Amino acid sequence: MKPRSPHSSSAATTTPPRAEALRLRADDPAELAAEVQRLRVDVERLGRAERLQRALFAISDIASSGEDTATVMRGLHEIVGRLMYAENFYIVRYAPETDTMRFIYFADSHDPIQPDPDEEIPAEEMGNSLTLALIRHGKPVLGPSADVRTQLGVGRDETLGPDSEDWLGVPMVDEGVVRGAVVVQSYDPDSRYSEDDRALLGYVAQHILTALARRDAQEELERRVDERTSELREQVAERERSERLQAALFRIAEQAGRSESIEVFYAEVHGIVSALLDARNFFIALLTPDGQELDFPYSVDERDQARPRRKLARGLTEYVLASGEPLLTDRDGIHSLVAQGKVQSFGTPSVCWLGVPLQIEGAVAGVIAVQSYTPDYLYTKRDQELLSFVSFHIAQALERRQAHESLREAYAELEQRVASRTSELADTNRELLDQISVRERMEHKLKHEAMHDTLTGLPNRSHLLGRMGMALSRYRHDPDQLFAVLFLDLDRFKVVNDSVGHLVGDELLKEAARRIGRCVRDPDMVARLGGDEFAIVLDYISSADDAVAVADRVIRSLAEPMRIAGKELYTSASIGIAMVDPRYRSPEELLRDADVAMYRAKATGRQRYAIFDEQLHEAALKLLELEGDLRRALQRHEFVPHYQPILSLADGQLVGFEALMRWHHPERGLCMPGEFLGTAEETGSLEHMDWQIYEHVCQDIRRLSVGRAYVTLNVSPRHLRASDFDQRLLELMSRHDVRPANLRLEVTEGALMEQPEQVQACLGRLREVGVMTLLDDFGTGYSSLSYLHRFPLHGLKIDRSFVHELRSGESGGSTAIVRAIRLLADSLGLEVIAEGIETEEQRYQLRLLGLSLGQGYLFSRPASIDQILERYGLATA
Repeated sequence: MKPRSPHSSSAATTTPPRAEALRLRADDPAELAAEVQRLRVDVERLGRAERLQRALFAISDIASSGEDTATVMRGLHEIVGRLMYAENFYIVRYAPETDTMRFIYFADSHDPIQPDPDEEIPAEEMGNSLTLALIRHGKPVLGPSADVRTQLGVGRDETLGPDSEDWLGVPMVDEGVVRGAVVVQSYDPDSRYSEDDRALLGYVAQHILTALARRDAQEELERRVDERTSELREQVAERERSERLQAALFRIAEQAGRSESIEVFYAEVHGIVSALLDARNFFIALLTPDGQELDFPYSVDERDQARPRRKLARGLTEYVLASGEPLLTDRDGIHSLVAQGKVQSFGTPSVCWLGVPLQIEGAVAGVIAVQSYTPDYLYTKRDQELLSFVSFHIAQALERRQAHESLREAYAELEQRVASRTSELADTNRELLDQISVRERMEHKLKHEAMHDTLTGLPNRSHLLGRMGMALSRYRHDPDQLFAVLFLDLDRFKVVNDSVGHLVGDELLKEAARRIGRCVRDPDMVARLGGDEFAIVLDYISSADDAVAVADRVIRSLAEPMRIAGKELYTSASIGIAMVDPRYRSPEELLRDADVAMYRAKATGRQRYAIFDEQLHEAALKLLELEGDLRRALQRHEFVPHYQPILSLADGQLVGFEALMRWHHPERGLCMPGEFLGTAEETGSLEHMDWQIYEHVCQDIRRLSVGRAYVTLNVSPRHLRASDFDQRLLELMSRHDVRPANLRLEVTEGALMEQPEQVQACLGRLREVGVMTLLDDFGTGYSSLSYLHRFPLHGLKIDRSFVHELRSGESGGSTAIVRAIRLLADSLGLEVIAEGIETEEQRYQLRLLGLSLGQGYLFSRPASIDQILERYGLATA
């Protein structure tokens, strides 16, 4: 308002209305006294309002502080004491789900009993409690204790505390549900409470409940973060242990072929085992070829320097040999076995003994053992599992080394025989025949290796295609000679390889090959195509039902657990079936269609089969057509942005737009992203399509960014993996004179977790120049809270699924989730936008929950730039 002119006639004569009233009533003392009294009442009312406001701010501040719970409770007591008489004050929390109460704070000058703030007291134990009656009543109560008991129908119980001269209690209510109560009481007849105190305490109680709920939510968030951090640390420790174990297994396999002698190999194995567990006392025991004696080819021990060969007896080593199972025992366990007559002690008694069997060529042929003579190191079940796993690979290495030694001895013997027989001219013909026979065997072996998989011994792809070619030729001559091809892929095989190593993965593949082979007949062929892929050719079948029956058998067989290296492993198979048909001209086409059917089985849930049919054939043709259309669309610049407004939920004021990709197909018209984004991602076209959209947006943004309006761009993980994405985007903005404040990025939770350090650095550089980042689809991804403060985020967008599930007038649906997201965002200073708002009810519920921004079909569907400019009356130039 402008000041009056000093020359105005009213400037000097204007008098405040209240002063004028007092002047006019000065002649009437009664009216003057009444007016003064009214002024005093107004001043007192203003004072109370100011004290109440300061108290509410103090409640919020102390609840959000980092102080411990006891300090916070004392602070709340002190704040209430500034507003009314509150020497005797307590707060109780009530859980309607379990019908229990907790006295989280209790101060009473006459009651010596102090309840435990963490104790959950069942309501049935508080039958005559005024506090429980107040919670059941659900409304404030005021008066002497005796009168309140009469009003609430509660009997006297002296164990629940003394009576008070005046008692005031108000419930704490959240969305119609009583969550607790705040009570003050007076034992002094001169200190009583008024209706103003009841209204004041009721208002304060609701703010106390809100502050406590916010503090509970913060503590719950911190607890979950701590739990997740602990889980991650355990996962890292387990991964490091797996890596050490994998490295040890590779070293064992490497030393089996490199060591100059078996003694050197044993010493190397000892060193490898010592890196995994305490192996100061270590020995390897092997049965002699006749199975009557026990030899110790390698032994290192602190107490027993030598372990001579001995007859089989009843030692701990023989016990493991006989049982074929690992043995982990301590001194008491050894004494118990001796007392039972099961074992006989040899050498220095050990405090802890661990031995595992060595299985060579399917039979227990030896034992690997470690032992401790002092209690400072005791072996565990994990050590037993680790040594069992290592023993499996040591046994394999010994098998290979023994086979190598046998082959070397055989070669030496063969050379000796050849040398001795060269002098015997009479045996020349027989020697020649032997050489021819050996050559034929070698040729047969080479041919077999060329046509079979070295790991499983199954036919390989080349052999399979040859067999399919013969079957296809037979079918062309006689259409009744039907056959089918099954394409198998093991589900989750990569998880097994990454967790327990490639050597165990190889054993799983061999076991899978054996099980698949048991599911087919003699004329059929099982082949390994590579990796975890297998194929089956079923000859001489009558219909597709025969192929389905085989597929069912294979799926059930592979679903059974596999026991490998002391571990129980699980896998399953997705199977595609292709029946022979006149349209096939080559085996490769038949195998290709079986592969396509397999991918459909995997896409519909895995551990099942799918039969290739005309629908899949048409889908494959449509996919090829779509890939070609996408390439041409990029060349013709057919991808354009449509804009969906982001508005204020309160008054509908325009805040910004989200740019969404659309495809103007020359024949099909406007295509939505769901129709082509998956194919574009697989073919590598999506990145080029995005940059076309970014180019259009930078051209349109000057006309859209009226006032402080901005436009958001959706950024895929592929862009954030590029080291120069931020530089390229800033160059594009500079070329079109786009201000950083008018452009924002939207990224998903998954994009943040791929190469997080690089993504953090990229978004940080953009943040420094003013380009903000929003987290899209919040709550539907990894649900991890760590990235919210780790990455430079400006805000988050609540996924439409949570908005759709909002419920009116109740706490069900997604109401609690949306409230928690809003509170979390507020505590981190993040902007919140709700997506997918379609009804006025959803908008109303979001406003009740404290959200201020949103977008959805209720306001506008995504529209072209021209439609947006016309709808909002923005500048056209």
